[in-house]
Amino acid sequence: MTAYATFYPLGNADSTLLELANKQLLLIDFGNQHNPDDPYEKRCDLAKELRAVLRKAGRNRFDVVCFTHLDDDHCQRMGEFFWLRHSTAYQGQDRVEIDELWVPACALTETNLDGDARLIRQEARHRLREKKGIRIFSRADRLKSWMEAEGMEFESRKHLFVDAGKLVPGFAKDGPEAVEFFVHSPFAWRQDETVVHDRNGDSIVFQAVFVDGGEESYALFGSDVDHTVLTEIVNITRGYGNDDRLRWDLLKLFHHCSYLSLGPDRGVTETEAVPAVKWLFETQGQNRCTIVSPSKPIPLPGSPEDKSTQPPHRQAANHHRRVVGDKLGTFTVTMDQRANPPKPLRFEIDRYGIGLVLAAPNVATAATSKPARQG
Repeated sequence: MTAYATFYPLGNADSTLLELANKQLLLIDFGNQHNPDDPYEKRCDLAKELRAVLRKAGRNRFDVVCFTHLDDDHCQRMGEFFWLRHSTAYQGQDRVEIDELWVPACALTETNLDGDARLIRQEARHRLREKKGIRIFSRADRLKSWMEAEGMEFESRKHLFVDAGKLVPGFAKDGPEAVEFFVHSPFAWRQDETVVHDRNGDSIVFQAVFVDGGEESYALFGSDVDHTVLTEIVNITRGYGNDDRLRWDLLKLFHHCSYLSLGPDRGVTETEAVPAVKWLFETQGQNRCTIVSPSKPIPLPGSPEDKSTQPPHRQAANHHRRVVGDKLGTFTVTMDQRANPPKPLRFEIDRYGIGLVLAAPNVATAATSKPARQG
């Protein structure tokens, strides 16, 4: 009952594909920043990569597509790729269907949107009106007044919402999918409509627990949250005695290796993590864990990129390298590989743990870098 997680090289942008034990396909974000007109382009063509996966699977749909929030680097060009139910302008034979759409609550209520972000909002609203094909991450009663103003009866739609601290319905460790998803964010109390939307702070954060042969493997998907939100997540989770819900073997790094996900100060050589985030990395990361940074290559000291305020930040990367080094693990950057251009990073998840597939994905006997699971 092997599962897979694939991270695509998109620069400072996100997209991760989860292939479950029962062959369900879950896509987390769609930040297709590939520029076909640039002869030096190294970012992959995400649409092309995903179509190849779908052709191999003999299908033209994803079971789930999750947009953790509405920034361009998480949804760019989705309107060119997906079949959208709310408008015939985005329907056609070559478009890819979405069985279930996952969005944070603020994706429905945010105003002054355009482009792909607006399309996601309109699609989410349409599916909420239709009472099907959507999961909204936040406490339902926080949107009650907004739904009533939009002419949507509340009680018949409550089941479409998933609050932080709950499991996503439809998935179970002892089911054919052999995985469960525990939601950490967004918090209901952050969804007050009188407060300006904070896309990063209100984005979807969850832990995936995969099971094979009675052994569990843990993956944490953290979107673009900063150290203040991570501190809230840690404190709330530990307050409920749920430390295991922050355990990880595989971590999709927060905000493209930004130092702000660790603490308020970049530092000179290494960013110092605030106490709660320090615990999350140093205590909850398991032996031989892996951190994947969905980002551009880590800057060299003194380079123009090193002086930029934009991630990735060398000092944050040094923190992550130290953490995984102490655990005999691996720190990997999607755009910083020996292959030119970089290739997608595909991890195999089974009873022996989580390991990087070393051969091409279409090779049935692909070797992995996975060590034997330690007892």
